[in-house]
Amino acid sequence: MPIRWSAVKVNEAMDEAELQLTCAQPFIDQAVATVQKARRIPNLAGYMDDRLARVEWDIKEKFNRIKGSIESVRKAIPEGAIEAERARLKHGSTQSLM
Repeated sequence: MPIRWSAVKVNEAMDEAELQLTCAQPFIDQAVATVQKARRIPNLAGYMDDRLARVEWDIKEKFNRIKGSIESVRKAIPEGAIEAERARLKHGSTQSLM
C-alpha cells in the first residue's frame, strides 16, 4: 500500500537536519571543552564538579540522542518508498482512467 506522505521530502528534511548538526558539532565540542576546563578549576567544590559533570554529560548525550532520532526517522520510512517516489516523479504522474 503506497504512503500518502512524501518519503523523499522527509528524507531530504533529515539530510538538512543532519547537515545542521554537522555544522553545530564544533560548537558542541567547544561547549564540552569549556565545561571540562571549568571542572579543572583549582579547589573546585565537589558539588560544583558534580553539576558541571552533569552539564557535560547532558550536552554529549542529548546531542547524540538527536542524531539517533534522525536515524530513527530514516528507518521508519518504508523500505523502497523513496526509490518508488523518485521513479514516479521522474516519469511524471498520470491520472487513472478508472
